[in-house]
Amino acid sequence: MLPKKDRFDIPEGVIYLDGNSLGVLPKGAAARAQQVITEEWGVSLIRAWNSAGWMDLPRVVGDRIGRLIGAPEGSVATGDTLSIKVYQALDAALKMRPDRRVILSDNGNFPTDVYMAQGLTRTIDKGYEIRTPSPEDVADAITDEVAVVMLTQVDYRSGRMHDMEAITQKAHAAGAVMIWDLAHSAGAVPVDLAGSNAEFAVGCTYKYLNGGPGAPAFIYARPDIVETIDPALSGWLGHDAPFAMELGYRPAMSTERLRIGTPSILQLSVLDTALDVWDGVDMHDLRQASIALSERFIKEVEARCPTLALASPRDQQVRGSQVSFGFEHGYAAMQALIDRGVIGDFRAPNIMRFGFTPLYLDETDVVNAAEILEEIIRDDLWDTPKYKTKSRVT
Repeated sequence: MLPKKDRFDIPEGVIYLDGNSLGVLPKGAAARAQQVITEEWGVSLIRAWNSAGWMDLPRVVGDRIGRLIGAPEGSVATGDTLSIKVYQALDAALKMRPDRRVILSDNGNFPTDVYMAQGLTRTIDKGYEIRTPSPEDVADAITDEVAVVMLTQVDYRSGRMHDMEAITQKAHAAGAVMIWDLAHSAGAVPVDLAGSNAEFAVGCTYKYLNGGPGAPAFIYARPDIVETIDPALSGWLGHDAPFAMELGYRPAMSTERLRIGTPSILQLSVLDTALDVWDGVDMHDLRQASIALSERFIKEVEARCPTLALASPRDQQVRGSQVSFGFEHGYAAMQALIDRGVIGDFRAPNIMRFGFTPLYLDETDVVNAAEILEEIIRDDLWDTPKYKTKSRVT
């Protein structure tokens, strides 16, 4: 049953609508971190790599994430950051189509994905071209020139959602390799990676999966292509036998070859505990709850704040688990909202973002948030210098 508010440490008086950027602290996560520090590291020291299962943790956590994104056991590796995983997936995908020189993304993609593509192509220096049409035009831009289609399923600004199955089919029909970024999908919407037949997917775990700031990223590789992947970043834990200490690199014969360096055990342990809350959660039930919360919020805000313009798709079927509104003074209004206990965030140039996480939100939260927003907009409570000074993180 949803929500599961008793499984989270939510500060008193806070309505948290920013789980699409950083999830709430799950109960037990802090205790797990303390256990790893004092009992495992503190007492067992280096022995904990074996006795506490540290070495297996990236695989164990990967399989738990895999259940939420429709990936088979053993196909998801965890560790590093999302940017690194984008780099790994893109390099591997380009090597699968050596005679093509076009990478297709869209202009709504999260900037780091495009930045990593730019950096990789400069390094390779083989005349690659990165094309970024509007999201609505991506399908028509998939031609036989394209080596790789690299898209974020749910747009970070608007919440617009690509049709994973249709886009992947179109990419494959054109002979291209498909990479999906699931940063705003994992834990938010049902995903069927195996059914989509996409070659690669990447994502982060600090948003809807509540793994904490800087929590490890993940990468999926379709099982039938794993043994053909030549890793660009051939770290020692991607080796088939890390402790053989061989001078030459020999990749693992599984998705483990996409691991690089020593895993962050503290963060992986917290993430592992955070994933406990997902036990017994059906992603389709979660999606229906998310849609209901989002629809109620849109209805309330449009009735109460007519000067705000919906910047997300109105069709719930093509919208992820967030709602965005455009407002000329969006940054200041969001700061005023946060100051009153309703936490969302802002994205340039004028987007107020609100994430809907049915694990710890209910209808009362949504209505109360809309009421507070109405007061701020109606009475121009945002119009004060302290709300207009931008912080480094918006």
